[in-house]
Amino acid sequence: MFDMKRIDEDIASGQFQKCYLLYGEEDYLKRQYRDKLLQALVAPGDTMNFARYEGENISVEELIDLAETMPFFADRRVILVVDSGFFKKSNDVLAGYLPQLQDTVTFLFVEREIDKRSKTFKAVQKVGTAVEFVMPDERTIARWMGGRLKDAHKTISKEAWSEFLVRTDENMENMDKEMEKLLSYTWDKEHIDREDVEAICTQQVQTKIFDMVSAIAAKDSHKAMLLYQDLLAAKEPPMRILYLMVRQFRQMMVIKDLTAGRVDTFTIAKKAGMPEFAVRRNQGLCRNFTKEQMQQLLRDAAEMEEQVKTGRLDEQMAVELLMMKCVK
Repeated sequence: MFDMKRIDEDIASGQFQKCYLLYGEEDYLKRQYRDKLLQALVAPGDTMNFARYEGENISVEELIDLAETMPFFADRRVILVVDSGFFKKSNDVLAGYLPQLQDTVTFLFVEREIDKRSKTFKAVQKVGTAVEFVMPDERTIARWMGGRLKDAHKTISKEAWSEFLVRTDENMENMDKEMEKLLSYTWDKEHIDREDVEAICTQQVQTKIFDMVSAIAAKDSHKAMLLYQDLLAAKEPPMRILYLMVRQFRQMMVIKDLTAGRVDTFTIAKKAGMPEFAVRRNQGLCRNFTKEQMQQLLRDAAEMEEQVKTGRLDEQMAVELLMMKCVK
């Protein structure tokens, strides 16, 4: 598997692959590298040799016809394909065509979900570069944000940094936006305190879900319901809240099992799909639940969802009942 450095090397040398596949859950990094590649591959204003396709109804035959068309006064034709689904379910026609790509075309696929066993994924690996974009580790994030702070001639306290990480919900795009807000808010200060972060950085939905689960663990039904009402007031659909609660407990089950097996936090982070600092935060929360309690909550959530889908229970009431059952 190639990595991001390979793309940087290709851009620096001007020697490009016939095909690039950028995939994974970290959208911020994907967009950064998508734009870097397009800037290097496509001349400014060249609409003749660049085409963009998006969605799961793209005609493979149309893509192939375009790829077979010679570029117009340029070295190559560039075809950007976004969230096509070609790598989630194998597309035999595209997989068979990719090894035949001419030097006059470059495909750039940007996908969120892929199956590494699919023929299309394996075809890209043979003729080009496939890069998975995931949340970097805490050290990399600290270097990235530290550079922003250094450029602004500011420092940040340990407590403020911890609160910043919590509020940005393990998401680089949120981090980028919230740091911009934080730097503007503290324009007349050299040092950023926790109070600054609390004053200006928005709590993300997943952070509030974590706080709800913490309140449930503490058997604090009043706080749990207040947080739930806050989410409803922010126009969050009850079933999305339920989905995020289920996701939280599933991640906690993975973390609890691996922690019990004395697996290191770096490995747990990779398996749970989150940075190490989030693993450590969840490890503390996991101590408040047994594995059986978490499994029972997941069964209860599935039952509530079934009752909502069959019209036997209102969405909002379903989530409220689930929380009340958990704090008993």
